[in-house]
Amino acid sequence: EPELWAQADSATRHYRFLQESIRDLQAQLARCGARLHVAMGRVVEVLGRLHAIAPFHALLAHEETGNAFTYARDRAVGRWCRDQGVHWQEWPQHGVVRRLPSRDQWRGHWEARMASPRVPAPGRLRPHMVPDPLWLPDDAWPEPAALGLRDPDAPHRQRGGRTAGRAVFGEFLQERSGQYRGGISSPLSARTACSRVSPYLALGCLGMREVVQATRARIAAVEPGDPARQRANAGLQAFLSRLYWHCHFIQKLESEPAIEWQNMHRGYDGLREAEWNAAHFDALTQGRTGWPMVDACVAMLREVGWLNFRMRAMLVSVAAYPLWLHWQPVGLWLARQFLDYEPGIHWSQMQMQSGTTGINTTRIYNPIKQARDHDPQGRFVRRWLPTLRRVPDSWLMEPWRMPAEVQAQCGVRVGEDWPEPLVDLEAATRRAKARVHALRADPAVRAAKAEIVERHGSRLRNAGGGKAAQRQRGQQALDFSQSREQ
Repeated sequence: EPELWAQADSATRHYRFLQESIRDLQAQLARCGARLHVAMGRVVEVLGRLHAIAPFHALLAHEETGNAFTYARDRAVGRWCRDQGVHWQEWPQHGVVRRLPSRDQWRGHWEARMASPRVPAPGRLRPHMVPDPLWLPDDAWPEPAALGLRDPDAPHRQRGGRTAGRAVFGEFLQERSGQYRGGISSPLSARTACSRVSPYLALGCLGMREVVQATRARIAAVEPGDPARQRANAGLQAFLSRLYWHCHFIQKLESEPAIEWQNMHRGYDGLREAEWNAAHFDALTQGRTGWPMVDACVAMLREVGWLNFRMRAMLVSVAAYPLWLHWQPVGLWLARQFLDYEPGIHWSQMQMQSGTTGINTTRIYNPIKQARDHDPQGRFVRRWLPTLRRVPDSWLMEPWRMPAEVQAQCGVRVGEDWPEPLVDLEAATRRAKARVHALRADPAVRAAKAEIVERHGSRLRNAGGGKAAQRQRGQQALDFSQSREQ
């Protein structure tokens, strides 16, 4: 869909990952005696051409919770199907429920769907062949630049396809799950401690149901008295809870598509919009903020297309508070960086970390503290920021404090070889936090919280406690924000 790739949240890395995934699917279908046809163009126009060549009475697809473009496109497909008398059958994906009447019912739907049997893949197919002029030849995929994608691919990203996804997930279940608990917060250990299945879930190379069922089966197979397996099972239990939260966050966008572009709590409208600082944004996206942990994370994203949750949250926090940037443009930039971009999770998290949901605890990640806690020897920073490799440990996380003689010794001149921080971190953060908290204290803003919790809050199972206790637990659930640490 050329129009899809023209959207501001699309990137070359997404396109290349899709290409690899489709070619993997083509190989799988070939083993079943079938061919995967690829067409290029607007969906409604392609469907019209196909219907004229080989009339059909049903269109089979999966439900998608995507960005505003895909939402509008699906509505157009629905109108086309009604006009043509074509039955459009969509199957739910993940644990998301379309037209959900109330969040009270959601968890039951999720559990039932995750427990339902999977449909086995067919051994052989007898496809109906359609004349070739409709289809794009295998070697005729347009280059990204022809679709308006001029950003570079991430050279060290994960490769696309179900075959690759199954290998990554299998390795996690069998070998890496013991690292999960305690290993997912530091960018040093997270690349192997996290499951790394998020891009395969986002594109559909792996299904949520198969991942949940395989994880539960692995947990159930543990034998008592094996400490290593017990440790791995603790990791798998934590991973399983994040699969639940994965779907919980996508349901927010399904229920309220506007949170992609407007504040979840409308009382926060105008908080940052009129004070956009282009210089701050450019420095952030170029990895030139002057805070080493922030700039190292940007460098890793550029090369790998992935970052663990805590570091993602830190980037958004730095953008939203000391740099005082509105979440929407920052979110579009990060969407293009994240290979595993999932709109439902992404936009909810952007708002949570920026403080515009109105119902979550203020989250402010100090990049200097995060560096000291999660990269105490500076290995991550030095790997991604070669300029700082000779800076002594005692100055690495705050190079702007280096005395002139130390700068001369290590060959890093602050202000020339390395930028000064954009703002005074402590003072700017304090001012930003005060502005957000002042708005939170406004009676009208506080009064609107209950309706947002009712619409989007999790309903955790509990042993009584009444409505107040249930709402409190729902609020606590909203404050759990590590759905991307998968």
